[in-house]
Amino acid sequence: MEQKELLEELDRSGPFSERLKACAAYPLDAQSVETLQMNITRRCNLCCRHCHVQASPDRSEEMSLEDMEACLRAGAHPEIKTLDITGGAPEMHPHFVWFLREAAEMGKRLLVRSNATILLEDNYKHFLDIYAGTGVEIVVSLPNLHPERTDRMRGSDVFRKIIAALGELNARGYGKSDSGLVLDLVHNPVGAFLPGSQQALEEEYRTRLRRGYGIEFNSLYCLANCPVGRYLDFLKRSGNLEHYIGLLKEAFNSAAVSNVMCRTTLSVGFDGRLFDCDFNQILDLSLSADAPVHIRDFDYEKLSRREIVVRGHCYSCTAGAGSSCQGELQK
Repeated sequence: MEQKELLEELDRSGPFSERLKACAAYPLDAQSVETLQMNITRRCNLCCRHCHVQASPDRSEEMSLEDMEACLRAGAHPEIKTLDITGGAPEMHPHFVWFLREAAEMGKRLLVRSNATILLEDNYKHFLDIYAGTGVEIVVSLPNLHPERTDRMRGSDVFRKIIAALGELNARGYGKSDSGLVLDLVHNPVGAFLPGSQQALEEEYRTRLRRGYGIEFNSLYCLANCPVGRYLDFLKRSGNLEHYIGLLKEAFNSAAVSNVMCRTTLSVGFDGRLFDCDFNQILDLSLSADAPVHIRDFDYEKLSRREIVVRGHCYSCTAGAGSSCQGELQK
């Protein structure tokens, strides 16, 4: 089953829009654009089995310099509070250092989503000091506290490398309560199930990482896996697709709808195209008809009141306590 076939199947068996109508939340409209999330490259030093953007060392797509400049112009809008840079591995973009420093000059919340392992490689270890120098927040994916489970999802020896990289970040002040250098971690389930309590998992992560490895961090975000990209492939191979889709639908939480991240976030693809979220980006679900389609045509007023494009994969953001790039939606 391909991505679009999955959407059609989800729509046939219980459209997400009908769930929204039942809780008087359809159409789902944007409230603002507070976060500009920019996927600047699909190139990555890892090839993780859960990666929804299907990044790998073999991918070559990257954002043009012209579109990066357009992102900076858009990000300067006073209503945008957070600049969120992701990939692939953002560090592998040839203009990333320039882009990062230009973004840091805006004085906004600036964060980079890094796989951390790349910070140990000779060609990229200088980012440890660049990050500390710019004060950027670092968000690192650490799916599981068991090394073998993380390695099963992300690749051989990845857990050890992440721990080593976190140690290097700690040595520069990241994750320390009085440093002002924020280091957050991301947990997402290794199998076909939903994440547990974010608060409970954060306590477990903090205790075990501190005792076992001397690692400190600020916050843990729990994300539910969305059935797109390589995670969809995993669900199909393991025979868990039908079970997982049913789980997402059964766990629908109307209280999470008002806080879904697409209502305050705008996603920019490596080609400069605009989307409601990075899942819609991967599924090639363009913005609603009355909104600009490219970052070079950024129009805050139109984008901040656009209708959100929803399909069946949106169940992953409203299941249980809800899920977003900042963790649970229902505290």
